[in-house]
Amino acid sequence: MIKLFTRHPASVGESYFEHLCAAGGFTASLLLAAVACAVHALLPFLFERTASARIDALYNRMVANRARSA
Repeated sequence: MIKLFTRHPASVGESYFEHLCAAGGFTASLLLAAVACAVHALLPFLFERTASARIDALYNRMVANRARSA
């Protein structure tokens, strides 16, 4: 049963709690990007690149972590 919680984190070179923190950080960042998108939908002159820049940064961080653990 424990392997259900540790197999994936181990595959990316993290402990369960390291993975929890990393995934939590991604969640918070994506939530902020979603709010920026919602505001941008109503007021298109605001947050023109905020969400896409955040997603690019998260993607680059994920790829860098993947390369580091390989």
